[in-house]
Amino acid sequence: MEKKKFITLDDLEVYRLAHELSVIAWEIYRKLTWEGKKAGGDQFIDSTDSVGANIAEGYSRFHYLDKIKFYYNSRGSLSEASHHWLELLFERGFATKKSYEAYRITADKLSLKLNNFIKTTYDSKSREK
Repeated sequence: MEKKKFITLDDLEVYRLAHELSVIAWEIYRKLTWEGKKAGGDQFIDSTDSVGANIAEGYSRFHYLDKIKFYYNSRGSLSEASHHWLELLFERGFATKKSYEAYRITADKLSLKLNNFIKTTYDSKSREK
């Protein structure tokens, strides 16, 4: 019988991308004025950091539907951060074009990987039957 290899959270590309996105978000956040932080920066950083946190929590769950619930929460936080808060921060002049583009590129990659991760989790359950 072949022993299954356990994949750690840090081995997951989707989690590493979420971490990378948080690093970029914190670079944006640190440069915000007090006004910028209150005008959306706090919610931007909270929703960005929530992406990786939800992946981590879901990955530690046993039942696949429980896992997917957290992955959906992660996807929602990603959308909130990248499609709402980042856009507002950029429009209001709180984020530079360079940091905006770096965030968007990473968020777009992460979105694709996260959707694939959700699908793979569903598919792995159906293969067990």
